Amino acid sequence: MRHFPIFLNVVERRVVVSGAGECAVSKLRLLLKTDANIVVIGADPVPQIRRWAKEGRLALIERRIEPADVAGAALVYGANDDEEEDARAAGIGRQAGALVNIVDNLNHSDFITPAIVDRDPVTVAIGTEGAAPVLARKIKADLEARLPASLGLLARIGQSFRHKAAMLPMGRKRRDFWSRYYSGEGDAALKEGGEHGAQAKLEELLTDSIETRPRDGHVSLIGTGPGDPELLTVKARRLIHEADVVLHDRLVPDAIIELARREAIIVEVGKTGYGPSWKQEDINALLVEHAANGAQVARLKSGDPGIFGRLDEELDALDEANISWDIVPGITAAAAAAASSGLSLTKRGRNSSIRFMTGRDVEGFAEHDWRDLAKSGSGAAIYMGVKAAAFLRGRLLIHGADAQTPVTIVENASRANQKTVSTTILALPDALAEAGITGPAVLLYGMAPRKALAVAAGVSPENIAEQAGAV
Repeated sequence: MRHFPIFLNVVERRVVVSGAGECAVSKLRLLLKTDANIVVIGADPVPQIRRWAKEGRLALIERRIEPADVAGAALVYGANDDEEEDARAAGIGRQAGALVNIVDNLNHSDFITPAIVDRDPVTVAIGTEGAAPVLARKIKADLEARLPASLGLLARIGQSFRHKAAMLPMGRKRRDFWSRYYSGEGDAALKEGGEHGAQAKLEELLTDSIETRPRDGHVSLIGTGPGDPELLTVKARRLIHEADVVLHDRLVPDAIIELARREAIIVEVGKTGYGPSWKQEDINALLVEHAANGAQVARLKSGDPGIFGRLDEELDALDEANISWDIVPGITAAAAAAASSGLSLTKRGRNSSIRFMTGRDVEGFAEHDWRDLAKSGSGAAIYMGVKAAAFLRGRLLIHGADAQTPVTIVENASRANQKTVSTTILALPDALAEAGITGPAVLLYGMAPRKALAVAAGVSPENIAEQAGAV
């Protein structure tokens, strides 16, 4: 992030615009929405700027900018549409200690003016670091359509009620009060009864909040999917945003964690295969501690919490502490891996069942019914199988698996850095090493990509094509 977004208080502060032509007009349309004292300095002003000056909306000085003009200024704009004069104005502004913006000159500006959606006092600022102004305008148009014109009035009514709402304790109880008002009840009252109706609704909500005892702590165990934030469920997004505390696995990406409120407590409780990890009993204790103190906790698990997520251990701890919980399913890595490889997890004539397996458990490499898996008609999604690859190959071949049984390896399923490798059970360890697969990865045993999406590792291109057609 090159430009840090802030909202600058410009009430009664001097903002100077050097330039009085059409280049300045577009900036002034936005600046005139503020409570700043705006001064425009430039020879031969265009008619629009003269009209604004005549209406008393800005002060107009018809000459070049001089150092005395920017004394005490908060912001100085260079809008002369002249590179040399803009540079001179910028130098004068910086010498006076003001922040400087040169129109259409990102590299020589101290700040940029974002695209703005104005629902005063609600303001949405949109910036693209100067990389895509057209995109910023598109986002602005989308938000303009989505945010009703009444939003500003709703916020102003709420603002006038803040002194009364202050009798509610800080934290969850007060947030719940405002959430009810801004999540639909206030807008419905405004549409039905105008300002008086919205004010009456606030009084009603306040009374209800005072009389209602605080909510007990609660834990939501949320599957965040394989990594693509767009695969997150709507319910998961809402619960993450509402949470007081967010405890997340190491594999949950920043783009999902950032959905949490800034005020939320966020703790990574990561586990690393064969590396330093949080102990499960410590995670359980942390869940209980926060919920017992009344917090709404979002426990974020990669994929689906019920697929090798040690879900039952956390539920047992919560039940023992008499803490309520709910489970929000997520897309498991196997489903994402199959979808991104252009195949289904089951297929008539190929495999009549699919197993979800782990390559290792708490005691080391996991044992399964290898003979049943090796026979025709079986397929498997194998989690945590990268380091167990040689073990898996040995067990399957010993129990009669065809050495040429296809295996699709998908690393970082659904993410931008996803890697897909097509190989066979015989070549599996070598294929993993050659492709540099370190995980997280899922092995789809008995399945090959529909299309040649894979990196050929341990199998010739001809064999990949044959397998894709055969299975």
